Amino acid sequence: MKKSSAILVVILIFAALAAGGWWLTQKPVQEELPQEVPAPIRPRAEVIGYSVEGRKIEAHTFGTGEKNIIFVGGIHGGYEWNSVMLAYEFIDYFTDQLAKIPAGLSIKIIPVLNPDGLAEVVGVGSRFSLADVKKTLAAGGGRLNANGVDLNRNFECRWQPKSDWRGQEVSAGTAAFSEPEAQALKDFVLANQPEAVIFWHSQSNAVYASECGKGVSPETKQIMNTYAKAASYPAVEVFDAYPVTGDAESWLASINIPALTVELSTHETIEWQKNLAGVEALLRLYSE
Repeated sequence: MKKSSAILVVILIFAALAAGGWWLTQKPVQEELPQEVPAPIRPRAEVIGYSVEGRKIEAHTFGTGEKNIIFVGGIHGGYEWNSVMLAYEFIDYFTDQLAKIPAGLSIKIIPVLNPDGLAEVVGVGSRFSLADVKKTLAAGGGRLNANGVDLNRNFECRWQPKSDWRGQEVSAGTAAFSEPEAQALKDFVLANQPEAVIFWHSQSNAVYASECGKGVSPETKQIMNTYAKAASYPAVEVFDAYPVTGDAESWLASINIPALTVELSTHETIEWQKNLAGVEALLRLYSE
């Protein structure tokens, strides 16, 4: 589905997906492409781990370049459902537009890192009213994994057992990377050594840099400004609305991999044209 702008639309999709399980059972992308497309350049889907409840966590790869950029949606599951929709929109786009990926680069998209959190909202949408869904989302429903852990507090930079989300205390797990979803991302990152990792979130309407106690690196500033300028989002070096510990972006900074948080402006839109411009700007930057 492209450029959804109403939460009612996505709930109807959720109900259909709950019945058919499309996100959880879809065939690898390459099986649907014309057979005359040479196998080495076909999009590739792989399972990189499993959630607490056993749902697949998949990564979709486009291009064959040694340098790669990883994009991640849905670390907060159903609470930030539009970040998942945006990731799937990019999967559809690059499936049809492989030529848009510069030679020497590859793109890896993890559409939903927290499938259990997504399933929580899908379940509400398939059984109850739109008002119930809105109530669930307003209360942060679907944000945590099935262990009740905020996955974006479960990474190894300033990790502590309890952390903060908008003034509320949230569990960060029993240790850094205690959750299988966080471990799956860690293993995938270390195996692929990306040039950068971009996380899609909502709804702070900005592009944030990352750091882990040593300041924002020049490369991180560069990609922050590149994406933000192209996508017409404000560029912000430090998120200071409330204290955050153990977030994935900071962990990446600690191992010298630039990372960005791209915050959509609402929980109800994917801002497709803006984010397409931001992604294309990054591809140009890393192809130079």
